[in-house]
Amino acid sequence: MCGICGEVKLRDGPPPSLDVTREMLRTMRHRGPDGEGVFGDSQVALGAVRLAIIDLTGGQQPIQNEDGSITIVFNGEIYNFASLRSQLERLGHRFATHSDTETIVHAYEEFGTECVQHLNGIFSFAIWDQPRRSLFIARDRLGVKPLFYAVTDDSVIFASELRVMLAHPRLTRQVDLVSFNDYLTFEYVPTPRSMIKGIRKLPPGHTLTVHGGRATVEPYWDVRLERSESGRKSEREYERELLDRLEESVRRELVSDVPVGVLLSGGLDSSAIAVMAARHYPGTLQTFTAAFEDESFDESSFARVVAERTGAQHHEIVVSADRLLALVPKLGELVDEPLGDSSFVPTYLLSQLVQRHVKVALGGDGGDELFAGYPTYQAHRLVEYYEMVVPEPIRRDIVPRLIGRLPTSFDNVSFDFKLKRFISARGAPVATRHHQWLGSFTPDETRSILEPWAYVEERDVFEIVTQHQRRCAARQAVNQLLYWDMKMYLEGDILQKVDRASMACSLEVRVPLLNHLLVEWATALPHDLKLRGFTTKYLFRKALRRILPPEITDRKKKGFNMPVAKWLVGPLRELVEDTLSESRLRADGFFRPAGVRRLLDEHYSRRRDNRKLIWTLLIFQLWHDALRSSAPSCGTSATNGTALAPGIARAD
Repeated sequence: MCGICGEVKLRDGPPPSLDVTREMLRTMRHRGPDGEGVFGDSQVALGAVRLAIIDLTGGQQPIQNEDGSITIVFNGEIYNFASLRSQLERLGHRFATHSDTETIVHAYEEFGTECVQHLNGIFSFAIWDQPRRSLFIARDRLGVKPLFYAVTDDSVIFASELRVMLAHPRLTRQVDLVSFNDYLTFEYVPTPRSMIKGIRKLPPGHTLTVHGGRATVEPYWDVRLERSESGRKSEREYERELLDRLEESVRRELVSDVPVGVLLSGGLDSSAIAVMAARHYPGTLQTFTAAFEDESFDESSFARVVAERTGAQHHEIVVSADRLLALVPKLGELVDEPLGDSSFVPTYLLSQLVQRHVKVALGGDGGDELFAGYPTYQAHRLVEYYEMVVPEPIRRDIVPRLIGRLPTSFDNVSFDFKLKRFISARGAPVATRHHQWLGSFTPDETRSILEPWAYVEERDVFEIVTQHQRRCAARQAVNQLLYWDMKMYLEGDILQKVDRASMACSLEVRVPLLNHLLVEWATALPHDLKLRGFTTKYLFRKALRRILPPEITDRKKKGFNMPVAKWLVGPLRELVEDTLSESRLRADGFFRPAGVRRLLDEHYSRRRDNRKLIWTLLIFQLWHDALRSSAPSCGTSATNGTALAPGIARAD
């Protein structure tokens, strides 16, 4: 696991600066504290920082082939590198190290750009092919590892993090208003855009080739849920296959030359990972969980049950408001790009704990997207009955008034919170409704809090969802929901959160449930074995009853949340009042102070639970403060003299 960056020229001119590459590396040493290296020639500069996991002494990057004509920088892990290496050696390739990185080099020599089809792992990498004068960049199938890039007038620049891109002097720091509006809606910036004008994210399952003065992005893999809509076996056979494939996925991802642990929430997914890992891990497995003092958010007792069952050495950290307050000064920088998911905080604090014991941890992310585990799937099904049974005038006028009178609770996903979210998207199309439930601001709410110049008029913020819908060949409603979540929420929120939080602590997190071989099997599983009536993860739960106790398999999903609503009216109130004060809002110019004040007052008085809205605003303001404070002291962009604060780009 590492961090990578580089630049390739699109036409003749001065070579890329290795000093700039080294400065980019300096900004991400947290991703690779065990070493760094650079490579350059007349057209390209490549850099990598390394977190040593496999071949601790021989895997320093960049790595080349036998004659030095192919050079790679690589972030991630290739789980099948040993078998792939044996295959390549039989074909005549000679290896100088025992690293998985070098395996990619020789796979590229043998298979060209089709090498990605031979890789089982999580990755983003860049290969410089000197004879062809070509740069080949690839990102893994589900988007576990990030990759940002920018195409300028004469070069392509890339890096593992947005802040690393901004260390390059030729890139501006202009906030992209389209991405800004998207962030307020979704709580993250959907791929392929980023929050900075001109910088994009390479989509999962895509490659970027720079050759002959052109940069070309192409897909090489996608989720195929339409296969779940025809053909089936017996449930018992599917159960056996699920357990076998899950165990194989976990076994495969335990490959490491350093100790491996498990992030254990006490939920179904991470508990299954822990049990499977304990079967194959040599020695005593270590497990880690985040606990909360507030019982409505705490799952630590369930994590302890699983840890005891597996014989693991268990560690816990209590996430408190005091820990959050100590973290706030760094939060704007840590998120790298605005991310309104408050579970970033416990994920980061947990990663700090884990890193003190192991360098690698397995996580349970992906199970909800594969097997339909989110309560929103139940809610969509409930809408169908609700609209059939309750007349439209009552749905429109009476029900919202009645639900609006319910007392506001700040507990974790409380009854009134769920009901109010449920009716907030009444009458909206399924795609819009789904993302409004998951996200933060509705379009009307966004308009009400933004200054007029910052609101992007005459644009459907859900167009990105429509684009994904066009690419999805599945026709069943649950399959379309799963596709949207895998392409958007999973990649844009969950995986980005885990990468940023863990790598900020120099910790590698692997996700066995998202191994592409398991994903390809699970996406072909009949859809009614995922959501059966109102039962989420139907087959997954049923199969795991063979290896997990009923208090784990039969309990309701709680989610990895923290008591934001309560803390906003308590220990975080002073911070929020300062960060979202009228003077600071006017100085930045994005938000209407009166609109933000209304959100705060509603929350403080418990007239409305605005936890998601306020946290989304707070994170953006903290991020924007960090963006300005890290800007060059000259106060202007090296490219066009645009002011860096606030640094705004009009919508394109």
